Amino acid sequence: MIKQTLAMLALCAFGAVSCQSKPSDKSTTASPATEAPATTNNAVPQGDAAAILARKQVPILCYHQIRDWKPTDSKNAKDYIVQVAAFKEHIKMLADSGYHTILPDQLYAYLTKGAPLPKKPIMLTFDDTDLDQFTIANPTLKKYGFKAVYFVMTVSLGRPHYMTKEQVKQLSDEGNVVASHTWDHHRVDRYSHTSTLKIIGKNGKITNRPVDDWVTQIEKPTKTLEEITGKKMDYFAYPFGIWNKAALPELRKRGFKMAFQLADKRDQTDPLMTVRRILDSGYWSTKTLSNSIRNSF
Repeated sequence: MIKQTLAMLALCAFGAVSCQSKPSDKSTTASPATEAPATTNNAVPQGDAAAILARKQVPILCYHQIRDWKPTDSKNAKDYIVQVAAFKEHIKMLADSGYHTILPDQLYAYLTKGAPLPKKPIMLTFDDTDLDQFTIANPTLKKYGFKAVYFVMTVSLGRPHYMTKEQVKQLSDEGNVVASHTWDHHRVDRYSHTSTLKIIGKNGKITNRPVDDWVTQIEKPTKTLEEITGKKMDYFAYPFGIWNKAALPELRKRGFKMAFQLADKRDQTDPLMTVRRILDSGYWSTKTLSNSIRNSF
């Protein structure tokens, strides 16, 4: 009964914090009083960080749902929902404009070693495991020989309107990259090693269970994805794109080589853990997207 209750609570929490609504707290960094030290044993050496920051940024697009709008979709939600015809037009525009998709290993080699990239490189990323990413986005990308990164939230696997483990494995086997996006989308800047989970028993009695957010949200989901794909998880995307300074060494301790936020400024001491992306908004035309790619990176 406890396991069932935990699962129900997780699904409710996931629904409440889905990427389709922006959090009210826009802060992306911890206050000076609570920030971790700027340098740790796992941080990028200052000279390397400067070299990484000096390299031209590669455009990275972030997608969530690929479907037509519904009357019940809010104005804010539509920002995260690219309609099917528009998505196909956007991807065709990228191909016609000469863009070539790259994957995180290529980006990492470029940023850390200056490895060459194809002409007009771009990275396409998809968050939250929505089924339409498999049924609509993936076939569209295949048409142009494009590959993508799928940041998977493991609580959603196999649930209605989300991908199954088999579909995630297929994406990986086809040469796309599957990467970590937490268990149920809790914000990284709120993680604690000593959190408390409220459990409602069969008799309605509430008990408190101690949990470590870093184990629940990062370590266990990462292991799950490694078991599904048979590949090591080297990359991570922050829920809502929100991060704080204290999270960076924690992610490095867990073996991540890069972590992806949204459009905020990169951390000056560890830019690999704060790689920038922009949303391809549901409101954008192909012209707006093209201009945003050029102006944002």
